[in-house]
Amino acid sequence: MSDPRELYQQVIIEHNKKPRNFGDLEPCTHHAHGLNPLCGDDIVLKLVVEDGLVQDIRFTGHGCAISKASSSLMTVNVKGKPVADAEVLVEQFRAMIRGALDTATDPNVLGRLSLFQGVRDLPSRVKCAVLPWATLHSALHGEDIVSTE
Repeated sequence: MSDPRELYQQVIIEHNKKPRNFGDLEPCTHHAHGLNPLCGDDIVLKLVVEDGLVQDIRFTGHGCAISKASSSLMTVNVKGKPVADAEVLVEQFRAMIRGALDTATDPNVLGRLSLFQGVRDLPSRVKCAVLPWATLHSALHGEDIVSTE
């Protein structure tokens, strides 16, 4: 499979069907509720942060396949990492989706997350892909609710 669009579709389908780190997390040290009124995506993100590391992260809620896959892949990529590294991922993911970062030419740490780069060509789906990342940023900064509107 060499076509990035085909790989993107396969990853979205896989993580939508079997999302990683899906379910409630209690007790937690950080949490936030993310809403995307345009698409109806609604997620609750909970984390356990100890000694500057994201020890555990889980999400609940409902949304479109892109939102759920983005949430799933975000949790996989953030779990076990220092908070500072998670913030770098948030910043780079948002820049990639806005078109400010080209993963093929600009240095980045996104790895497999770069599959979402094509979402920037689908304006109605940008907020779906960004919602989990905005929610993570809010949770790490003590903000309870975030909306993509």
